Order: sequence, then structure tokens, then C-alpha cells
Amino acid sequence: MSAALALVLWHLAGAAAMAGVGAAPWARWANVALAAAGLPLALLVGPGGEGAWLSADALARLLAPLAALVGLTCAVYSAATLDAERFDAARARLYHACFQAFLGANHAALLADNLALMWVAVEAATIASVLVVAIHRTPAAIEAAWKFFVLCGVGIALALFGTLLLAAGDAGGAERLSFAALRALGAELNAGLVSLGFLFLLAGYGTKAGLVPLHAWMPDAHAEGPVAISAVLSGLLLNTAMAAVLRAKVLADGVEAPVPPGVLLAALGLASVLLASVALWRRRDARRLFAWSSIEQMGLAAVAFGIGAPVAGLLQMAGNALLKSAVFFAVGQAAILRGSQRMRDISGLVAARPALGWGLALAIAGVAGLPPFAVFLAEMALLFEAASRAPLLALAVGASLVAAGAALLRAALRLCFGPARAEFAAPVPRTVIGVLWLHIAMAALCGVFAPDAAAALFASAAEVVR
Repeated sequence: MSAALALVLWHLAGAAAMAGVGAAPWARWANVALAAAGLPLALLVGPGGEGAWLSADALARLLAPLAALVGLTCAVYSAATLDAERFDAARARLYHACFQAFLGANHAALLADNLALMWVAVEAATIASVLVVAIHRTPAAIEAAWKFFVLCGVGIALALFGTLLLAAGDAGGAERLSFAALRALGAELNAGLVSLGFLFLLAGYGTKAGLVPLHAWMPDAHAEGPVAISAVLSGLLLNTAMAAVLRAKVLADGVEAPVPPGVLLAALGLASVLLASVALWRRRDARRLFAWSSIEQMGLAAVAFGIGAPVAGLLQMAGNALLKSAVFFAVGQAAILRGSQRMRDISGLVAARPALGWGLALAIAGVAGLPPFAVFLAEMALLFEAASRAPLLALAVGASLVAAGAALLRAALRLCFGPARAEFAAPVPRTVIGVLWLHIAMAALCGVFAPDAAAALFASAAEVVR
């Protein structure tokens, strides 16, 4: 059995087990153990044999361990804060089962060398996420879950049609659903069908990646679901959906398309960045604010991939996964202590809880594009690349970065500084502080010094999507 298959089956088996014992007092730590066991398997994934449905190219070898790491830290954070969610037995079982099911489906989507399997895996990950968003069953949570389901349902329907068109682009053969086989055919594919298929896949998977115009599910889903689900959505689902878009783009790049796929991807990315840079100034709910920041970050990644700067795009995805998860860890803990996630109700974290407050301040600074974090390096690389290829695009992206960064820094001042509040005197679990600072340290390491092996992996992954 390959490591890729073992990884997916491990989490799916964990989901089945959690459906039965997820309400036990020790279930939260079993959830952590299941996630922890997945990390070494994710590090071991490699190319599959001929005809294998699960196979890890360089892109998957970069994103799968990152997803496993974020999944583990989210499980640790969830275990430390689960009591605040006040789940009954049925909801605890559902939560833990969906958590493991999401990890299994997410890994399957990242590792799939099959169009149909990728579509099924992304849909399964979406359904698991929808169930968790609705788990509190409040009117707002139900509304958010329905919006999530309907908009992403539209997206997945578009992606299914795009998948069929890509498959039809091959004249025949048993391997017509294999990405590797389709990429090897290159210009032999039907240019019209492949180009049209890419349009539908860009719209379909772009919905799940948070790209405009079908992005409206993200702020509600982040705000109304359990705290840990915000980190899962921003750190895992968005990257997986973007990876699916990139794989489709590679196939479309191999044929003569009327409009280059990169132009379409960059256009959607720029629209997302421009809209988010304005919307960030109008948010009053902290989790909604950072959901809009995720839309901006994925838009920047889309622009980078669209103009042919894949290393910048991959750094953007990795930096956002690490830093945005850290932001949600800290904001979630502050909301638990304060009993509110409204911006005006959270302040004074640095004075009352320095480790939590400074952690949140640094994570927001990293997301805002300040050095020495990975997002800063990615954004500088994107601006230099855009300036050499399309100066007007560089001007638009630069102006958006300034506007979005200023909005986020204003939020950091409001959330982190000011007089200490009595509510923040309550103890903060050490595990929360641990995972928060682990993410910050890793994001800073990526921005300052990347080991040779990591740099080579980024370069190899960039070649896969170039």
C-alpha cells in the first residue's frame, strides 16, 4: 500500500471511529492522535505506479505535508477549546467525524491523479465542512451553512461539467481521466474542449478557493462555525481548491486557447484583491474581517500564477495557510475569553495576555505583508514580476496591497492594544499559545531562511504548475 493511499484511508477510518466514540471525554485527544499520525504519512507520499489514482508530484509533496501540519495544529487547538463550543454528545461525534473525514478527503484531492477522484474528494471535503459550519444550529449558522452549500454546490456542478469536457478533450483511451496522461498528450488534446473545460473548472474550483464572484460564502462560514473550522477553511480548503485550478490550467496551457488561461486566472485574482482591499475597511466582526483577508490572499496567489510567477504564488499559499491559521487561533481564543468576536469588544490583549496578544499582532502583521514573513517575500516577488510584465497590473496590485495592509494593521491596533480587560485575566491553554507561535515561527522561517530541501521543493512544485 502506498503512503498516499494509507494517508487517505487512515483519516477515513478515523472518521468512522470518531462517529462512534467522538463523544467520549478522551475523543478530542484521539482526534489529535489521528491527525498526528497522518503527518509522517504525508511526508512520505511519492509518485504512484502506472495507472494509480493517488500519486504525489512535487506540488502534492509540498501541499500535503503543509495540510497535514495545519490539520494537526487545528486538532490540538480544537482539543484545548472544545469545551467552549458546548457540544452535546451527538454534535461532538459529528464534529470529530467530520474533522477526520475532511482531512481524508482533502488529502485525496491533493494527491489525486484522476479528474473524477479529485472532483469527488473536493465535494466530500466541502460537505464535511458544511456540516461543521451548521453544527451549532443557530439561525445564523444554518443560514451560513446553506449559503456555503448552495454557492459551492453551484461551483461543484460547474467543476463537474468542466471535468467532463477535459475528459472529452482526449480522443480516447483508458487513461483519459489521468492528469499525467492528459498532460503528456499536450497539443494532441482538443483545444476547444480543453479551453472550455478550464473555464468551468476555474469558475467551479475558484468558488471554493474564495475567488470573486462566488466568494460570498466565506465570511459567513468563518464567522458562524466553530472557531477551529475557520483555521481549517483558510489553511486547507482554499489551497486544495487552488491546486485543482492550477492542474486544470496546466492542461489548458498545453493547447492553443483563444484567451490564455493565465489571463483569466489573473483577472479573477485581481478582482478578488481589489474587492477585498475595500471590504476589509468595513468589517466589524473579527472573523469576518480575516475571511476577507483570505479572499485577498488567494486573489494574490491567483494573480501570481496567472502572470507566470508560480514560486510567488506557492509562497503566498503557504504563508497564508500558516499565518491565517495563527490569526484564527488567537482571535478565537480572545472571542472565547470575551464572549464576543466583535472588533469593538476585543482590545487590550497585549496588556492582559502578552503571549496571546503579541502572537496575534505578529500574525496580523505577517498577513498584512510586513517582513520577515513568507507573505512579504511572496508579495515582493509578485510585484517585481508584475512590474516587468504588466506595469499597470503592478500598480493596481500595489495600491491594493497598501490599502489591505493598512486595514489589517488598523485591526491589529484595535484588537491587540489598549487597556487590559478583566475578561482576559482568565488562563489561556498552553497548547493554544504553542500552536500559535509555532505557525508564526514557521512563517518567519519561510520568509528569512528556507532550508535547501524546502527551497528545492518549492522550485520543483513551481515547475509542475508553470
